[in-house]
Amino acid sequence: MMEYVLEFLIGCIAVEHLYILWMEMFAWETRGKKTFGGKIPADVFKHTKSLAANQGLYNGFLVAGLLWTFFIDDVEWKQHISVFFLGCVAVAGVYGALTASRKIFFLQALPAILALVLLSLM
Repeated sequence: MMEYVLEFLIGCIAVEHLYILWMEMFAWETRGKKTFGGKIPADVFKHTKSLAANQGLYNGFLVAGLLWTFFIDDVEWKQHISVFFLGCVAVAGVYGALTASRKIFFLQALPAILALVLLSLM
């Protein structure tokens, strides 16, 4: 049962980062502006489009790694890969919470930390 909860949580984290990839790479001047408009002046979005796309690409690597875990048959290898990519998400979420918005901790870091805790209990 706990394995299914863990896989559901990893799937949700992957979907969240897929959304971030989409927003930063393809919708920075529209959805990005709606998301960060209160913190970033509107005229900055056009000039930071390539920087946001670069960030989105990194989120895509996180998605790829998290989804990869669903296709690994070896239990030990699957656990190591899961720990690595969930750890990356957790560290990025904590850094984002410290430097950009505390909300990032709850949206990104906390789900990854919860998944790491579940993983350690298995």
